Amino acid sequence: MSQATNQSWGGRFSEPTDAFVARFTASVTFDQRLARQDIQGSIAHATMLARVGVLTDEERDTIINGLTEIQGEIERGEFNWSIPLEDVHMNIEARLTDKIGITGKKLHTGRSRNDQVATDIRLFMRDEIDVIEAELVRLREGMIELADREADTIMPGFTHLQTAQPVTFGHHLLAWQEMLTRDHERLLDCRKRVNVMPLGAAALAGTTYPIDRHVTAELLGFDRPAENSLDAVSDRDFAIEFTSFASILLMHLSRMSEELVLWTSAQFDFIDLPDRFCTGSSIMPQKKNPDVPELVRGKTGRVYGHLMALLTLMKSQPLAYNKDNQEDKEPLFDAVDTVRDCLKAFADMVPAIEPKKDSMYEAARRGFSTATDLADYLVRNGVAFRDAHEIVGQSVAYGLKTKKDLSEMTLEELQQFSATIEQDVFEVLTLEGSVAARNHIGGTAPDQVRAAASRAREALAALKGDA
Repeated sequence: MSQATNQSWGGRFSEPTDAFVARFTASVTFDQRLARQDIQGSIAHATMLARVGVLTDEERDTIINGLTEIQGEIERGEFNWSIPLEDVHMNIEARLTDKIGITGKKLHTGRSRNDQVATDIRLFMRDEIDVIEAELVRLREGMIELADREADTIMPGFTHLQTAQPVTFGHHLLAWQEMLTRDHERLLDCRKRVNVMPLGAAALAGTTYPIDRHVTAELLGFDRPAENSLDAVSDRDFAIEFTSFASILLMHLSRMSEELVLWTSAQFDFIDLPDRFCTGSSIMPQKKNPDVPELVRGKTGRVYGHLMALLTLMKSQPLAYNKDNQEDKEPLFDAVDTVRDCLKAFADMVPAIEPKKDSMYEAARRGFSTATDLADYLVRNGVAFRDAHEIVGQSVAYGLKTKKDLSEMTLEELQQFSATIEQDVFEVLTLEGSVAARNHIGGTAPDQVRAAASRAREALAALKGDA
């Protein structure tokens, strides 16, 4: 190796890399996070090389023991990371050579940093997806249980943020749960494409050594080796797909956060969040701020930015690997951390939501939320829908003038708008009657909410079993 460069690739160079350039091009300050996966991949690679006769069993064991010791050094914080060695891969390989001598230099036979880093990232993503899925499952379970518990709790449903029709709190929570169901499916689908092994593609064209990529894939738990060596080293679709999943998930969490922020306000007063999920004001002692949902709402833009960064990173790259791809890790790492933390916060917080049932019920009574029920009643009694719509509109106008909800009007007051109205109208004008009338799959009737919660619980259990 050239003394002038002190680099693994220094033989071709006649002068050392500029100190600034060394710092500018190095990735070890952030890709050292891949150390465990890098060692895991190297152990599998050495095992395969011994199996096909490129390494002896003794060399394999020496390499594996050395890598295991290095893993211990890293975990104990004793490992000395070096910027001149550029990245996590060369830092670990250099330390291995220091420990076991020339045998350490044989580890890189039949591979390149190009397929090595692509493999490490996929191993990392697979591990993180499994952690994220566990938090997503925990959130869904807590949400389903809360929905089941609040199947009878009546609240106003909104369109345009205006009171529309009464629904149940359980039904609203199950709407959130449906969003998360789709997110869960997207995450598992993404994992399938993450779990393809690039190792063995080498720099871009494969290798002349008699490697067995199926053996390495099996040792590392990949479903299969990547089919094409050019694509294997340059593909970052899986990272883009994950950040796409993350963006949609955070969009959903942000929508939920917006409602939580509204509901905790004095103007709505629908729910209470435990103090441990809130903070106070440095100047206003009465304040209880819903900081957790606000921060999740804010972090959504951060993840959107990472998706755009990765899409932009890849949009003009020719095949195969380019140094640009070093820029994939920081946005991907931060997206992973942000998603995991936001899900943990929600999984802890949602089951602890305390609905203020009286406030919800009173809000549902305002805004003539059973107006559609009166229209449906008239249609069932032979009134044409357009005429029924006009009659109900007149009734609402009267209610606004007299400050009475439809359910608070007397039969005589209602009959001034239509003689078709009889005493049984009050069965549908109550909030309870309104929600109970939506007694079909997907409806807000309490029995339907409980049945939907049961189906959701069973589907989640089946999904966990398949995983």
